[in-house]
Formats: sequence, structure tokens, C-alpha cells
Amino acid sequence: RVMYVKTGESGPSRYGFSVSKKVGNSVVRHHITRLLRESVRKNDALVKEGNRIIIVARKDVKNKNFKEVTLGYTEEMAVEEAQRCLNCKHKPCMTGCPVSVRIPEFIAKVAEGKFEEAYAIIKTTNALPAVCGRVCPQEHQCEGKCVRGIKGEPVGIGRLERFCADYMMDKAVAVEKAEPNGHKVAVVGGGPSSLTVAGDLAKLGYDVTIYEAFHTAGGVLMYGIPEFRLPKAIVQHEIDNLTNMGVHIMTNMVIGRVLSIDELMGMGYEAVFVGSGAGLPRFMGIEGEGLVGVYSANEYLTRINLMKAYKDDYETPIMKSKNVAVVGGGNVAMDAARSAMRLGAEHVYIVYRRSMDELPARKEEVHHAQEEGIEFLVLNNPVKIVGDENGHVNGMECI
Repeated sequence: RVMYVKTGESGPSRYGFSVSKKVGNSVVRHHITRLLRESVRKNDALVKEGNRIIIVARKDVKNKNFKEVTLGYTEEMAVEEAQRCLNCKHKPCMTGCPVSVRIPEFIAKVAEGKFEEAYAIIKTTNALPAVCGRVCPQEHQCEGKCVRGIKGEPVGIGRLERFCADYMMDKAVAVEKAEPNGHKVAVVGGGPSSLTVAGDLAKLGYDVTIYEAFHTAGGVLMYGIPEFRLPKAIVQHEIDNLTNMGVHIMTNMVIGRVLSIDELMGMGYEAVFVGSGAGLPRFMGIEGEGLVGVYSANEYLTRINLMKAYKDDYETPIMKSKNVAVVGGGNVAMDAARSAMRLGAEHVYIVYRRSMDELPARKEEVHHAQEEGIEFLVLNNPVKIVGDENGHVNGMECI
């Protein structure tokens, strides 16, 4: 891709870099040094042309590894972005947040450089800020309600939330344990809803135990979302915070088979929260779905993310094809397509029955997919998957 960093431009700050007025012969302020340094590390070409820096990112480097793609803010960038907040009286951004994060309050603290206080405000209502700051669809939620967005770029609320969480991750902050209240609660499933429930109950003094079917907690955060979008170390850090609060996590526990709900209640639990997720895939019901090489996104991403099929020192079996078609246009489709490219595919196609403007995936994810060489075949609806005489996929018919 080619990205132009121009003088006096404020919009790009939301995407991880910012610039100011020309200073001498330089157009780049100190707070985008990190972006430039990262570009050099990834073998990008930096070209100065008049009053702009041109960054030519080599997609053949970026789409061949599973390192996190999107960079976070530096302290200077976070303060500058936070200062764009108008601190609206009616707080429309909060109405778009499912957990009602006190957005203007934490942003005001960031603008003052009080990052620890900002993080404390976020944590009062959001148990997983480092995760939400990366993968929440902010453009449809808090940022979609931002007044700044009416005539320009909304405030980068998600990026600021992520910055606060990442800033605190490097701090040795002791986790406070609440005074036990004598009540026990079981939580079935270890995904985001269960982690949130467990954290909120632990704060109130409940003795909470999570029962997770897989060998590690995290749910879709671990098995569904790729490393390049949500590093697993981030998720594990949030899980470790819960265990430090006193939450117990039992893995390899399939409730309904190992133990029943009635048996849990008989073990002294006074309530059971069931957050088992919606893990079963949904196929299209067309001919050829049983051919070798047809994966549900659920299985494909689980093999890659949870079972580390992308690492050479793991023996997880997965097909590494030269040509891959991904049916669908949501975030899961983008994750599968971008993962396939990183596994060595030469051509990866997003096959979607509607137009580009109707893609349900986040704009940021579509943007990254296009940057990485994913090809979009829109207004195409698959009607048959074609196979060879050995039962292997070799084509697909669309209308």
C-alpha cells in the first residue's frame, strides 16, 4: 500500500499516526517516530517528497506473519487525540456503548496525561478494555454516536481505551481482592461474557469458578480471533487478572458430560451462569460441502489460533492451499481470508452475495484485507462446490 502523511492533517491520528505543521524541513512530529520506526522494521520504504512522507508498506512482508497489524498510540498521540473530545453535555457516545463506559470522563483524564486514572474509570464498567479497544465495532457503537463524526473523524475512543489498557499492562499493579461474602457461583464457559460475569461477581465478593470445555479459557477471543488482530498474550493477561482476583478456572470441563447443572448445584453453588457460546457452524446447504478442503470458519480458525497451526513447531493438521475462497463478508470471513494468506495462499477470494458497501465487516478489517491482497468477488452467490475424482475441492460455481 502507499500511505501519505501530509502536513496539518488531523484525521490520520485515529489510525495510529499524527502530524503537525511544518517545522523546518521536516513534516513529521516526534510522536509518529514509532510508526516510522515500525515501518523500517517491516522493511517498508520511506520516501520524502516535498511536504509529505510516503510510506510504502510491503504487503508481502505484512501478510506473511501473524504479528499484530494495527499499532497503538504513543502517550503524545493519545493526549492529542483525547483533546479532540468535546465533552458533550448529553454524552451521546455512552449511549452507543453496550457496557456504558464513562467515555467522556476517561478521555478527559487521558487529555490531562492521567492515564492510570483513565484506566480506573474504564475498569468500573468494562472488565476487558485491552480486548474491547481492539475488536469492538466502535464505528457502529460509541464512535458512531460521536458528535465529531458528523462533519469529520470521530474521536478514536477505541484506540484510547486500548492505549490505557496497554499502558497499564506494563505496570505492576496489585489486584485487590474483595471481602468474601460467603456465596458461590459457577460460570459455564470461558468466553468474553463469562469472563465479564466472573470479574463483576468477584468484585462483589462471590466465590466464582469458571468451567471451560477447552484446555484454555478465553473462548472466541482465543480460538476465533487471529493473533494479528488480537494477540493471545493480551487475552491471557486479562484472564490472569481474574485469577488474581480469586476466580477459579477449571479447563477441559464439558458441562453436560463431565458434570451436569444439577450436580453443580449439588456442589454448593447457589447460581450457575451459562455462557457456552454459539460455537456450531452454519453451512449453506449446497452441493459439495462434504468435499475434502471445505472448512467451516469455526474449525479453520480454531486450528490456526487455539491449536497454533501457523507455527512450525506445532503438528496441528491444516490444509495450506494456493487458492482459497471464503464465503461471507463479515469479520469472521476477513479473519479466515487474512489467515489463509498468511498460511501461504497465492490467491484468496472473499465471495459475497451483496455489494462492497453492504459488507457487514468492520471497515478497518476490509481495509486491511484489501491492503494485504485479498480479492473481493462481490455480487456472487455460491450454488455448488466442485470436486475432483478424489473428492477434493477444485472449484466453485456462483450466480
